[in-house]
Amino acid sequence: MFGRRQGSGYLLAPDVVLTAAHVVGDCATPSVIVPGGTGRIRCRVAWARDDNRRCDAALLVAERALVTDETAQAFEPLVWGRAYDLRVWPNAQAVGYPHAQRDAHGELDTEQVIGTLKPGSNLLSGRHVLDSEFGAPGPAEGGGSPWAGMSGAAVFVDGLLAGVVCADPGGWRHGRLTVTPSATLWSEFSFLSECLMAGHKPESRSLASPRQLEIEAFERRLRDYIVEKSGELTIIGLTLSDGEGETWPLDAAYLSLELTTGARAAEGRGGAAAREVPSARRAEEALAGHRRVLLRGAAGSGKTTLLQWLATMTARGDLPPELGHLSGCVPLTLPLRTLIRRGELPRPEEFLAAAAGPLAGVPAARGWVTDRLNQGTALLLIDGVDEVPEADRRRTLTWVKDLLAAYPDARYVITTRPSAVREGWLSDAGFTELDLLPMSRADVLAFIDRWHTAAGQADDERLRAFRESLSAAVVAKPDLGRLATNPLMCALICALNRSRRGYLPHGRMELYRAALDLLLIRRDREREIVVGLEGPELEQAQTALLQKIAYWLIRNGRSEIEWHRAVEILDRALPAMPAVAAKGSAEDILRHLVVRSGLLRRPTSGTLDFIHRTFQDYLGAQAAVDDWDFDLLVNNAHDDQWEDVLRMAVGHAPPRARAELLRKLLERGEREDGNRHRLHLLAAACLEQATEVDPEVRTRVEKAAAELVPPRDTESAKALAEAGKIVLDLLPGPEGLTDEVAHAVVVAATAVADDRAIPLLARYATHPSRQVRAQLAWAWDRFDTDHYADAVIGKLVYEDGLAFVAKSSAHERALRRLGGRPEVWLRGDRGDEKAERDEKNEKEGRV
Repeated sequence: MFGRRQGSGYLLAPDVVLTAAHVVGDCATPSVIVPGGTGRIRCRVAWARDDNRRCDAALLVAERALVTDETAQAFEPLVWGRAYDLRVWPNAQAVGYPHAQRDAHGELDTEQVIGTLKPGSNLLSGRHVLDSEFGAPGPAEGGGSPWAGMSGAAVFVDGLLAGVVCADPGGWRHGRLTVTPSATLWSEFSFLSECLMAGHKPESRSLASPRQLEIEAFERRLRDYIVEKSGELTIIGLTLSDGEGETWPLDAAYLSLELTTGARAAEGRGGAAAREVPSARRAEEALAGHRRVLLRGAAGSGKTTLLQWLATMTARGDLPPELGHLSGCVPLTLPLRTLIRRGELPRPEEFLAAAAGPLAGVPAARGWVTDRLNQGTALLLIDGVDEVPEADRRRTLTWVKDLLAAYPDARYVITTRPSAVREGWLSDAGFTELDLLPMSRADVLAFIDRWHTAAGQADDERLRAFRESLSAAVVAKPDLGRLATNPLMCALICALNRSRRGYLPHGRMELYRAALDLLLIRRDREREIVVGLEGPELEQAQTALLQKIAYWLIRNGRSEIEWHRAVEILDRALPAMPAVAAKGSAEDILRHLVVRSGLLRRPTSGTLDFIHRTFQDYLGAQAAVDDWDFDLLVNNAHDDQWEDVLRMAVGHAPPRARAELLRKLLERGEREDGNRHRLHLLAAACLEQATEVDPEVRTRVEKAAAELVPPRDTESAKALAEAGKIVLDLLPGPEGLTDEVAHAVVVAATAVADDRAIPLLARYATHPSRQVRAQLAWAWDRFDTDHYADAVIGKLVYEDGLAFVAKSSAHERALRRLGGRPEVWLRGDRGDEKAERDEKNEKEGRV
């Protein structure tokens, strides 16, 4: 029984019912009874569409299970069937509860209608027809359809759910029923999303021709291949063996990070400001509903890992409910750094060769990509715009826009470093721009735990001790906490902490230096591994050889190098290293570096790259300093691909060379108005790597940076924060600033994420702009919990509806200590203390 009418339905899950929308009507709480079930249960309408033509269906979610647990356990897995051609399907059947089947006491019973499902009938209306083999029931008393009560019955063909009965059309003597086909519901991503949220995971096969069956078999192979290829993460430093096995199943190692759009709440009705909604959300929430996304993130921030996760979950059909709009899609990952090297970017039919080369020649693959793109069920994961040389980015943009024009319904996620392309690079094409945020303290602690779990802490008491000491250190030591802000750096810190038995280096440059020592030398030496060409001569020279390869890549704007070209580079270097040359040919030595260094890998049989761009930049920067190529460094300083190289070069350089490099950078900024802002900020950021700098040069750099303070908007604030803690000495208080500038100052100070910022931020706690205070509330987890709570959170004005953000149990306890707040947004995992929190909430009132 549903709403104002009686009708039939089908249980997709113990508490999820599929029926016809007109049966429910406008009833908000229809009731459902399942014979032999748990009684009459009230439901909510999760989804409904009745357009009197193509679709008439509804999805209901019951307040509790409609059948017993024993009955539910006997459910067979449900598979939907979709018709792709006009083939008729005999032996189709629908089971419902027509009024004509009532017994003498008025009790309902089932009727199994058997007939032929005809996709070719009612083509213009978009519905199918079920012709009954045995005609219709007798006329209904009082008139009306003799099939009354059958609406909502599920139609099955060969055990596949093919549609929902929705009408008894006139003119056919009641010998046929019209059906909303499954394909119509599968085209509604909101329907699929609601199914996932309700606990029903839709799976489908085709009611298909041999060609379609061949395609589906191919797609199953492709999905399995994508899951196999993308389903493991490389966890740097996980093992101390030969570089093999440094992977871990994505399910166990993946950590969902936070993304932000920077969007503001819209104006509410009547001109009143709408409630301020925190803009930072976990990846699956931030991506929800977006068909076109440009994802920005710094080196090592997890962009490629996020694409791996998307590819794996989409291919596996195991997406979270928030990403229901991607259900049924097939992901294709297109790494731009590999594709751009081939010259012309690939045409759509070449995408399969780029994403799943071994399957590109399968007969069923012919025309498959363009079909999927046309249907809007291809998810293109385009990785690494920043790894395209700057000169080629315009044609990359043209390539992307051509794809969008040709296939507007496909789904797109594109990644880049923040400064590689201008703000709004694809906004005119309807892209949502999302930024990967630095890892919060809670994220860092979660990552540390997962890394040590992957390393085997369950069976190793020492590893558990290392994890506990490191977790305490990242909270207690500000310098270490500032380094551990992305997955790459967290992995390095975990590996070094284990290798050094709990002793960690200080500062970014020392951390990289120690990581290279671990990967290049200590890993094998400490395990007494001697393989192939190993020996002291090569051990000492391998860093220099890797530097030459890295610097060639940087100078040529590349992130991959052909094997034969890398051999040529070593061949030119070996005459100056006779002891190394005696070990073997350039190709032998290169092969040894790939196997033993842990820094090089072979994405294809004919190419090489570094396991992460950061190592390429670090090694190349040392080569640039050794060659005194300061003019080359400074002349490319405006290019985002050279930014980290220059910063690390300042760290590598001796004091006199460092001063010269910074002078040249300042002088170029003074000559070029268009680059002044970027170059002077870069000079300030370089100071973080410089332990010793000529006082006159330091003063000039700080003066140039002071001209950029205060920042005028969010983007300039983020750029300013890159300069590090020095910014905190330059940022002003709120007096005399506009709301927008005050917000930018707070963004810059919270992005630096050093407890030295707390006194400054406390001065903004009573600022009249709720946007300013919302930023202060959101950034709590970047600072010491109690210190920040007392100095900032406790002083925040909230009478205008400001929402506080609790990302940990410690945050919740601090808010209770402060007397609670009217509105609190709960974010993150509050873990084992949930029961304690719930109990206190009941006693004290929800915080």
